[in-house]
Amino acid sequence: MAADEPDGPRPTGRAPSAPRHTRRLTDKILIAFHHACDQGDYEVAEEMLRILEMMIRRRTISPDVNRRKNMESLVAAHERLWLLRHPEKDV
Repeated sequence: MAADEPDGPRPTGRAPSAPRHTRRLTDKILIAFHHACDQGDYEVAEEMLRILEMMIRRRTISPDVNRRKNMESLVAAHERLWLLRHPEKDV
């Protein structure tokens, strides 16, 4: 397998196609945040949230119809990280 073919060799007789982007970058960063939480790496998770906040706050040229959904996801992510960092004590 060649170094420039991370997923294995391409089938012969087919032209290389453009990469398909099925998720928005903000979605991928949110997935990375949850993965970091699952791994217990809260410092990385916090950094992912910082980047996500920057992206959501940034003004876009066209109105973002997903802004409310993005904000709700961001709030839920902050809540998850807070709960992971502050587990309830057994009484």
